[in-house]
Amino acid sequence: MCGITGLYTFQPRIDRLQLHEIVQRMTDAIISRGPDAGDVWQDPDAPLALGHRRLSIIDLSPMGAQPMESHSGRYMIAFNGEIYNFKDIRKELQNAYDVEFRGGSDTEVLLSAIDHWGVTKTLQKISGMFAFALWDRKTKALYFARDRFGKKPLYIGWAGSTLVFGSELKSICAHPDFCRDVDRGSLTSYMRFGYVPAPMSIYKRVYHLPAGMMMALDMGMLSAGQDLTPMMEHYWNPKDVIVNARENKVSDDEDTIIRDFENLLESSVSSRMVSDVPIGAFLSGGIDSSTVVSLMQKHANENGGAKVKTYSIGFDEPGYNEAEHAKEIAAHLGTDHHEKYVSAKDALDIVPQLPEMFDEPFSDTSAIPTHMVSKFARESVTVALSGDGGDEMLGGYNRHISGPKAWKTINNIPANLREPFSRIIGAVPVSMWDKMRPGRPQFGTHMHKFSKLMSKQSENDIYLSLVSSWQKPKNLVIRGYENEIPLVDPEMQIEGLSFAERMMYWDTISYMNGDILTKVDRASMSVGLEARAPLLDQRIYEYVWRLPIDMKIRQKRGKYLLRRVLENHVPRELFDRPKQGFSVPIAQWLRTDLRDWAEDLLDEKTLREQGHLDYKLVRKTWERHLKGRGADASKLWTVLMFQAWKKQWDAK
Repeated sequence: MCGITGLYTFQPRIDRLQLHEIVQRMTDAIISRGPDAGDVWQDPDAPLALGHRRLSIIDLSPMGAQPMESHSGRYMIAFNGEIYNFKDIRKELQNAYDVEFRGGSDTEVLLSAIDHWGVTKTLQKISGMFAFALWDRKTKALYFARDRFGKKPLYIGWAGSTLVFGSELKSICAHPDFCRDVDRGSLTSYMRFGYVPAPMSIYKRVYHLPAGMMMALDMGMLSAGQDLTPMMEHYWNPKDVIVNARENKVSDDEDTIIRDFENLLESSVSSRMVSDVPIGAFLSGGIDSSTVVSLMQKHANENGGAKVKTYSIGFDEPGYNEAEHAKEIAAHLGTDHHEKYVSAKDALDIVPQLPEMFDEPFSDTSAIPTHMVSKFARESVTVALSGDGGDEMLGGYNRHISGPKAWKTINNIPANLREPFSRIIGAVPVSMWDKMRPGRPQFGTHMHKFSKLMSKQSENDIYLSLVSSWQKPKNLVIRGYENEIPLVDPEMQIEGLSFAERMMYWDTISYMNGDILTKVDRASMSVGLEARAPLLDQRIYEYVWRLPIDMKIRQKRGKYLLRRVLENHVPRELFDRPKQGFSVPIAQWLRTDLRDWAEDLLDEKTLREQGHLDYKLVRKTWERHLKGRGADASKLWTVLMFQAWKKQWDAK
């Protein structure tokens, strides 16, 4: 795992030494992604430079150092990620072309594959998580690519007349010609989702390459400042996968499906346990991480390996602690378990670090415990496997159950009564709803969400409401508008899916890579930890979409298939409980420990002078929250993370 950056400048007569110094500065900005080594390479015949920071995982020798040159000398690459099937590809290349490899890195295999097959065919064949910048010295073309699910980030944009790119925006910000101008459309989308959806970034003239896409830039044809989105193209598209899967449905019996699914999972887990450095796993005690750890320990037992190291974070706050469940799972499986209980103060100390860690507005509060467990694991391992990806594929989110149920309920209410009912539900304070159902965490928040759904006219509107922090972000952002994104692109929609299946698909092309994978990447890489997600293997994704919906959602519960696999390794009573989530009591903290911090960021005079947000609406929402009258914590946290980010990065 690494960090990449670089540039190609159209600035005439730039000094080569100056260019090298700029890229060195851009590379140093992402040193946390690659603390082991770093280097800058310049093309002697073109105004291009590649920068790389290395976190050594496979082939720790200098033969794995980057930027790396291909065997032919035609290509130079800055690569971030892991190719899990690189050993198979290496054998195929050796058999077909008699290739001699210098070292044992997956990067060298990737370059050799491109040498012989070209970029597009190579992308079709490799399996992994990655982002790379590839320079073709022969044709003067610059290639960019990102893995199928968007596990690794890649930003590309303009700093004056220079094309700049990097794993994180902080490397682009290090270029002296970069203007930190906030894009109003991106800001509006951020206020809705809590993250900036690709292909845009928070800055004008900077793009986030979407998952499963590549881009080939002919530098002889490119103009400085040109819009890059038309050059982005899919080499893998989840829409195509789902359409093809529906034409090739699995007709096997349930036992066969469970067996085949588990075999795929075992293969994916074992390939992600290949490492030349210590490896472990996050264990929350939930379905996903417990299944991954079960198969890791099984693999270790069958291959004479040591106990798998597992890591959990615990909280003392009621309703926010899963460490006890994780401990029971670990004891049953016999892992080398490590748990750490943290206080509210420990978590609050992370808050000021978030704008630097994410370098783009990001409001998922679970970034706090994710960073904490990553830092804890990094004390003894360099790689950790996670359970990310199961919810989106197998109906694991509450909205996959509640969305269709809510839509059915709404359709049974006469149209003229929906608005009055909505007002009545919303008028009851969250705290009062919570008292009515003391055994249901965040019950009041869910009721307030339902009240907002009652005015919706379609399934699309229901989903958008469920995933929105601000329901009408254009009312919040001054001169706000929402960019076109894959989620609302008519070309990306699929006919014939159930509402639950549509939400699972929408989650894959939006929430998963924009929120979940962004959170895990930044939180883990900020401490130099590589996080791998075995459930996000394209073979698994392609298989589960060939299955009927009742193999995913059954009896109003999601992840049926994962539950059945986990039952083969762990007694049901150890994991059969309501989904809890990896969250923190942010609503309470904003009224107590974080109140002064929030008051400073929400200062009326500051908001007015900045001119980005409607200060009256922000202050009204803040005051209502302090009085406990609404479910506004998510909305306020979204604003606060933008304000904190803007202050940290001096954005305009």
